[in-house]
Amino acid sequence: MTHTHTFRLGILVASLQLLTACGGGGSDTALVPTTAPSTPSTPSTPSTPSTPTTPTPPATPTTPSSGGTLALAAKTCPTGTQGSAYAGCSMVATGGKTSYTFSIANDPNYPPLPEGLSIDPATGRISSAQIGGQGYYQTKIVVRDAAGASVSRLVGFSIAGNNAFLAQIFPANSIFHHRVDQASTGLPVDTSPAAPIPSAYTASTIKPFFGNNGYPPFPNGIPALSVPATQPNVAVTTTVYQSYFTAGPFPANAPIEGTSTSVAAGGDGHVSIYKMAGGGHPPMLYEFWQGIKKPNGTWTASSNALWANTDSNALTPQDNGTTDAAGLPVGPLVVNADEVIGSGSPTAPNGTVRHPIRFTLNHMLNYWVWPATSTAGVGSCTTSSGAPIGTRQLLSQSAPPASCTQSAAPGQIYRLKASVSTPACATTSPQAAIIITGLRNYGMILSDNGQSGGLIGTPDSRWRDDDLSCLRSLNLSHFEPVNVSSLMMSVSSGQTSH
Repeated sequence: MTHTHTFRLGILVASLQLLTACGGGGSDTALVPTTAPSTPSTPSTPSTPSTPTTPTPPATPTTPSSGGTLALAAKTCPTGTQGSAYAGCSMVATGGKTSYTFSIANDPNYPPLPEGLSIDPATGRISSAQIGGQGYYQTKIVVRDAAGASVSRLVGFSIAGNNAFLAQIFPANSIFHHRVDQASTGLPVDTSPAAPIPSAYTASTIKPFFGNNGYPPFPNGIPALSVPATQPNVAVTTTVYQSYFTAGPFPANAPIEGTSTSVAAGGDGHVSIYKMAGGGHPPMLYEFWQGIKKPNGTWTASSNALWANTDSNALTPQDNGTTDAAGLPVGPLVVNADEVIGSGSPTAPNGTVRHPIRFTLNHMLNYWVWPATSTAGVGSCTTSSGAPIGTRQLLSQSAPPASCTQSAAPGQIYRLKASVSTPACATTSPQAAIIITGLRNYGMILSDNGQSGGLIGTPDSRWRDDDLSCLRSLNLSHFEPVNVSSLMMSVSSGQTSH
């Protein structure tokens, strides 16, 4: 079973742009303090002593005021790297009435701490033995004093991803690693009426739905995490669509697209976990749509998907569905900073993108083409005799339909036309230049419903948002559908014939 959903950025309130943290490390803007009915220096609520001599319960002796208005100091916290321990960051409160209690605001407009990080309520120390999250998080930290007064502050956390493993998922002869440029492969343009991007969408620009801190306060993109072969399974409950497993290796620090806050508001909440080979089992890929971690360590999701051996080319069963509308894997098809940067640096990358990049359209066709296995689309097609072709099935690129009421089938790969010049901005946008080369050589693959031209990648503090903006110089009219039918060996396998 499949689902229709729109890729959702973590911008829940437009006014948050006024609260953007400054600087790469997370310098912050204080929020207006909130207190009990009177100011911290002269409390008047029934639960707070009116003078220092008012008795308190024996277990909680009176603590003298430290003087002044309660405040939470501005803080620039260290950067971190996914999979590593966090260096630590201590929040400092002053004024009000000691002692203090620190916490993360339960506010739907802000993300929690990066997955894996926690705050000590007594000391305000933020730490982690292993960071799971990636990207930029602008988290609201709250301190409350003994009188019940509280104040909050936004603190930024910049976390580099650790996603080089994504490029190793699936064999080298997979369609997911096959070039599609005409110069090197000779693959023709797909002339099927099911293939072209609808004219209503061709003016849409390419939109990088990933980056560093271009969309605070939430991390921007779909994260992924690699876990060891020894990672224990936890119970999984699937609540809406298809389920491939009831237990999986999802650690407590598994990153969630948009964070748990976004999922609670109806966001996509993709989770992608790659379990390394070992202990007698092959490498595996587990994925969630709308994954939610429960307090007891178990998970629920609206749907899940499993590739039980990513050393093989096996695709998921036809029309069984995965965690995206096309029945494709998510993690291996998002562009990530590790593959772009390579052995270089964020400002001088030297990597390559060697897979089609996941992208979205507002509507897709209600069929699919190889290597997709499902759809959540609209429209129908007919044969040359005018007979209707039943929807929700695989269309052949070698024997295409005669006409369709909608086009752009899930699984269709589109390459940047050889006649389209590389945008001039690419000369000063090296990250975008590498991605554009990938779009020429490997293309982009239609995977889901969403904003037309949405190009999907990982959140990562190493992305340079001003650099990535060069991708917006391209629009969908610059791309052409590729007929890959000559490469297909089986509808159930991603293996290519040559």
